[in-house]
Amino acid sequence: MTDFSAPAHGASETDVTDFRALGASPAVVAALAARGITSPFPIQQMVVPEGIRGGDILAKSPTGSGKTLSFAVPIVERLQADGPTPAALILVPTRELCVQVAEDFESIGVSLGLRSAAVYGGVPLKEQADAAAAAHVVVATPGRLQDLMDRRLVDVGSVQILVLDEADRMLDMGFKPQVDKILRRVPQERQTMFFSATLHGEVGELAQRYTHFPARFDAEMPEEFRSGEVEHHFVSVTTDNKITKLVEILGGYEGSTLIFVRTKSGADRLVEKLAKHGVQAVSIHGDKNQTQRDKALEQFDQGKVRVLVATDVAARGLDVDRVTHVVNFDPPDEAANYTHRVGRTGRAGRSGTGITLVLPDQEADVSRVARLQGQTDAFEASGMKSAPPRVVYSSRKGRRSRW
Repeated sequence: MTDFSAPAHGASETDVTDFRALGASPAVVAALAARGITSPFPIQQMVVPEGIRGGDILAKSPTGSGKTLSFAVPIVERLQADGPTPAALILVPTRELCVQVAEDFESIGVSLGLRSAAVYGGVPLKEQADAAAAAHVVVATPGRLQDLMDRRLVDVGSVQILVLDEADRMLDMGFKPQVDKILRRVPQERQTMFFSATLHGEVGELAQRYTHFPARFDAEMPEEFRSGEVEHHFVSVTTDNKITKLVEILGGYEGSTLIFVRTKSGADRLVEKLAKHGVQAVSIHGDKNQTQRDKALEQFDQGKVRVLVATDVAARGLDVDRVTHVVNFDPPDEAANYTHRVGRTGRAGRSGTGITLVLPDQEADVSRVARLQGQTDAFEASGMKSAPPRVVYSSRKGRRSRW
């Protein structure tokens, strides 16, 4: 049986500075230390000093790089407890990320008298509006925030610092009209910090439009963080043995596992099938209400349940610590989705394992995704044969590419 145990846990001993050296105050340093955070990651080393100075920032920041603290630390350093509310606005693509970012602010801002509020769909409007009006930092999904603004329940006229987090995903999810409308109502005299996995195309145009002479940082993971960070495995299965193979894999290691499926109904069915094999799991997807989603994430994050089954949309922005394994029960249809999924493990210097189950009629497509990810050797190590590259012709000057 293949060993799917996660590689040895990575640490950040390579960091040579601390948050105080980046300009953080003793109170913030102490708040971070209380959470066990003493050594900043590369993105934080780059962004925090410029953020504290108040300059606009464009940061190309991959998933799991530790970007939340890179804008959270400057914000809590620059705001005053007796200042106007809300003074900082962070736009994020999903409810789960919204809650997680707000909790990060709460943990480091409370000692400075700063309040934070999370604004997202699925909970009473008035309750959220009251919390947002009294908060120094509002973390919001674009759709719900626009709704509150249109109802005149939230006023962003006092915002001094604006952050767009995972901007590429916000655009992918169709939030550009809401983002444009919100940003037109935020004061022009402000600090803007823009974080995205890519700064090309439409994302780059948005960044150029809403920042002013920004400092630009490319926060790709350094080699010492990437090396050995995630192991990749591809497992040949059939429709008859797919579930039993998954159960066998899950029983071969200890740790938290995030399983990706293609559909919402498929997520619930898989939870039921795993239960019949003695494996307890919970699911999150778009048909779950917020209470159900919060409960599932809490069970998973606290280790009460070690298996979380999710769809791609539900998992966007998901930031759960200590995910040791990601299993693609339904393989991703393109390389970008593979990166997004497997990027849920091996985060912020930790190691992890990505496993993809492959049916016979999926081998060709999965082999091409593996090729684009540089994982051809891992794919062929499973005994499956890689398909030849597919030639795609472009309408521009007859160009062609292979994948």
